[in-house]
Amino acid sequence: MEVSSKTLDEIEESKQREDLKVLEAVFFVSGRFLSMQDLISLTDLNPIVIRELINKLKEKYDKMDSAIEIVEKNELWKMDVCQEYVYIINKLATGSSEFSKAEQETLAIIAFKQPIKQSVIIKIRGNKAYEHVKKFFGLSLIKKKKEGHTNILSLSDDFYDYFGVDENNSLKKLEELGED
Repeated sequence: MEVSSKTLDEIEESKQREDLKVLEAVFFVSGRFLSMQDLISLTDLNPIVIRELINKLKEKYDKMDSAIEIVEKNELWKMDVCQEYVYIINKLATGSSEFSKAEQETLAIIAFKQPIKQSVIIKIRGNKAYEHVKKFFGLSLIKKKKEGHTNILSLSDDFYDYFGVDENNSLKKLEELGED
């Protein structure tokens, strides 16, 4: 049997469609920004192919006039809801939160008072705050820097991405509230 160039093109096109689905599934399930290294290890594809597929996914969502988009920030990518539909997500998020009320309060104190010593957080929030800090650090929402017997806690870039807020505007608003 002779393999024609048409058959090779069909095979290549089929492989590309499959790779596109794999990448799309990775973005869908991750829910966070992924580096090129993350994408390589999760898909077993090479970076040139991944970049091409990211562009194809962006085009796909644009053509479909979708509420979903692929967002790029500092060589990191994630699948997200378009900004104009975030209000729907916020409605859903107010139902059952990923964080308990106590965890939310601990994170709010870190956000407002950063940089803040972990020992101060524990004094304010009690021993349960150790678990809160561990969870936030595990989710890369906060950074820890060792200082003596404690850690200095501050928000990470992932915090702003996770909650879909702009670091500069949020901090400006917090400062304005503190001036009243």
